[in-house]
Amino acid sequence: MGKFILAVILFLALTLILSACSGTSTTPTPTPVASPTPTATPISGQASVSISGFAFVPSTLTVTVGTTVTWTNQDSVTHTVTSNDNLFNSGDITTGATFSHTFEQKGTFKYHCTIHPFMTGEIIVE
Repeated sequence: MGKFILAVILFLALTLILSACSGTSTTPTPTPVASPTPTATPISGQASVSISGFAFVPSTLTVTVGTTVTWTNQDSVTHTVTSNDNLFNSGDITTGATFSHTFEQKGTFKYHCTIHPFMTGEIIVE
């Protein structure tokens, strides 16, 4: 009788293993998500940059002449928005505070955080 029960258990185990190996999988295949690409059309009027996770988001922004860009500090530490060519300097921007600058001429304006120099960004004005 013991051999019979052992045989039934082995039979059931083998059946489960074989049924798991055959047939279709019910696990969905992940769909790749495309990374956002820069907009082809420059933003005009008002534009925003978030300061979040010790980064400027987006790090590159394309706008038209006359656009006002507003940076908002969403981090829990103070940052600055300082242009590499001394065109603008926010001074310290505390958590939740903002800084705005209106871009009146075409060009590429690179900027950084003076407190955290690894934080960089650029505004492209067309």
